[in-house]
Amino acid sequence: EEKLYNALLSMQVKEVLTYPSTDPHLFDHLKQRTMIYLSTYDDDHMKENYKKLFSHIQDFKQIKVCNLLVNYLLETQRRDLEHLQVIEEIRHDGYISMDIYTKRSLDLLESSRTHDKYGSLLWLLDQTKSAMGARLLKQWVDRPLVDQKAIEERLDIVEMFCDHFIQRESIKEILKEVYDIERLAGRVAYGNVNARDLKWIASSLKVIPELKQQLLSLNHPLGQKLYDRFVDLSHIVDRIDQAIVDTPPLSVKEGNMIKEGYSQELDEYRYIKDHGQAWLASFEQSERERTGIRGLKVGYNRVFGYYIEITKSYLNQVKDEFQYTRKQSLANAERFITPELKDMEAKILHAQDKMMELEYHLFLEIREYIKKEVHLIQENAKMMALLDVYQSLACISNENRYVRPTFNQKHQLMIKNGRHCVIEKVMQQTHYIENDTYMDERKPILLITGPNMGGKSTYMRQVALICLMAQIGCFVSADQADLPIFDQIFTRIGASDDLVSGQSTFMVEMLEANQALRYATKNSLILFDEIGRGTATYDGMAIAQAMVEYIASHIGCMTLFSTHYHELTFLEDEFSKIHNIHASVKEEKDHVVFLYKMEDGRSHRSYGVNVARLAKLPEQVLERARMILASLETHSLDRTQRPVQEEVPIQKEVSEVEAYLASIDPMTLSPLDALSVLIELKKRIKE
Repeated sequence: EEKLYNALLSMQVKEVLTYPSTDPHLFDHLKQRTMIYLSTYDDDHMKENYKKLFSHIQDFKQIKVCNLLVNYLLETQRRDLEHLQVIEEIRHDGYISMDIYTKRSLDLLESSRTHDKYGSLLWLLDQTKSAMGARLLKQWVDRPLVDQKAIEERLDIVEMFCDHFIQRESIKEILKEVYDIERLAGRVAYGNVNARDLKWIASSLKVIPELKQQLLSLNHPLGQKLYDRFVDLSHIVDRIDQAIVDTPPLSVKEGNMIKEGYSQELDEYRYIKDHGQAWLASFEQSERERTGIRGLKVGYNRVFGYYIEITKSYLNQVKDEFQYTRKQSLANAERFITPELKDMEAKILHAQDKMMELEYHLFLEIREYIKKEVHLIQENAKMMALLDVYQSLACISNENRYVRPTFNQKHQLMIKNGRHCVIEKVMQQTHYIENDTYMDERKPILLITGPNMGGKSTYMRQVALICLMAQIGCFVSADQADLPIFDQIFTRIGASDDLVSGQSTFMVEMLEANQALRYATKNSLILFDEIGRGTATYDGMAIAQAMVEYIASHIGCMTLFSTHYHELTFLEDEFSKIHNIHASVKEEKDHVVFLYKMEDGRSHRSYGVNVARLAKLPEQVLERARMILASLETHSLDRTQRPVQEEVPIQKEVSEVEAYLASIDPMTLSPLDALSVLIELKKRIKE
């Protein structure tokens, strides 16, 4: 159930469809924890015209479920869904498995602090120029690969673009002109596309020859392979350019969107509308010449429409061959109609309506013509998105001195001068401290100790992000990286309450740790940051030690385990798979300087009081904390934890030494405390 929950959240699913016979209680917990809408439907029979969707799947249950979904969509959308692409099975074992907590902890798609894209791995890698490329890159970041061959193929193409700056920049500029034809193709199939959308499709497809030319100029087998995957759609571009004006209106039922010359009938209507009176004058003159009747006139009234009027003095000149039909008799004249004038009358009177009706009909013909090729448009959209992602990864790799990672089957991780790619980019002007990482089958577990703010959490995230970038198919933020292929990544970083479901920080911590301990394999990566800090000291220490021992003895996967329980560092002596490292600091009197450098060995202090001093806590609080800490470190728990007696406010003119003396109650001091106080007093007098 937890796996299902994580999968649905990771995919940002909005609605779940089940058979009516499904046990409703199965989803009770899901409904409590998410905003997912549950629907039921029972028609899973395959429709003949949608058989092509199922050409890539053979499993009977999958086919039944996909039929259920397609039929549900047809029922709810009330239209054909011919734009649906062939159904592909996404196997979770084809991608790194990460639950929703891990993605949030590592800031993959958004910053866990601000919930914005800025500060995430996606933000760093995204230099795409099209909406299609941006969506594809998000999929890649969300689902890094585990197949080494596929990863190497991506890296080969990124390297190709890194090595060909001019072609890469040209492709980037070309892609700026591309609209979101993936979405536009869907609108064509849905039938809600307008003329402006068609012009956008045409202008986007026009860049394909330029893109192909740039790929050819790479003179590289991979460039040729990408070139061959584009489909020639020049006939669609030509049809749209021939038919649609350059700046069509948004509405498709008000005319003014079809070019002159595309339809002879439409051109006639337009001519009639624009030149109706001129035609009548020309018709009148031609009839006078044809009949020889000088008194012939063309007129119009609302009752009879257009007519030819001949006075009675000329009636004897009207002949049968003129094809005049009497329409009205007057006292001194007769009015006639001819087939040509009758047709023109209908055309003039109805030209506007006919124009709009014909334009809409022509537009529908064009739309249906394009609809037949919608799958080819989608294929080209995929290729444009792919090129966009590759050029983006290549740009980032070149700009930030990233290197191509290598992979090994020896269960060995070696990172030389690794950097946290996002923090490095955000800092910009400040030099980022680089760190090496080495783990192998003999010592897969790094037990990390050191001060608060010493960089332990950043270091752990750094290692995970380098591994993820490599399996996405991007170069990595290091001088050298030789990595294993990870199948899963688990994290327990940061503390947060789940108030909605009533779970405390410690409970959330245990639930997330449980995922790793239950499902991690030897090929997984685990990041545990200060496990056990949400409960009592001894409880937390016991749980943390038990977890490290379990990972070492039962799982054996690569693990970064940071802790403030320095007592755990002795585990290096008990388990050969555990190796101690620590975040180094430089002490200067009562102050510490964080070096952000990881070194072998254990740290014996957390420097919490020093960090409190950086936060500008009151001096008396800091002094009392130091005294208590000194006693705790010598196990004198009872006396040191007694509260300090209420003090008389110290006047500003009182010296620091006097103030310190005034804060001490001699009756509560143990001999060791008294010695500590004496040493401190001597130090202060010297200062």
